[in-house]
Amino acid sequence: MNFVTKRIYDEPSDEDGTRILVDGLWPREMRKDYAPIDLWLKEVAPSADLRNAFRDGIVVWEAFVEGYHAELDANRPALAPLYDAVKRGRVTLLYGKKDTEHNNAVALHRFLTGDKR
Repeated sequence: MNFVTKRIYDEPSDEDGTRILVDGLWPREMRKDYAPIDLWLKEVAPSADLRNAFRDGIVVWEAFVEGYHAELDANRPALAPLYDAVKRGRVTLLYGKKDTEHNNAVALHRFLTGDKR
């Protein structure tokens, strides 16, 4: 599947395809009327409890990924817009976090592509 991840603050590119924000909270300092996105799909974001536990260091990265994947498994209908979009081409999963390796878009990408590492 043709999913990639990118920070919402990075410059949009013609290669991005459909740009979908997958954060549950709107990114700081990003104006909604300017945001270069096609869709905000907050329904696929991790729960506030899980997000806060990871942010506060209560759960480590792999535990966050495992918990988030369990939430996604229980909410598969919310993923339909992602699967529909990828049928038309590349989908860029956008996130606001500074950490480019440990964020919900990376964990979602792993779920969507079957990456079980």
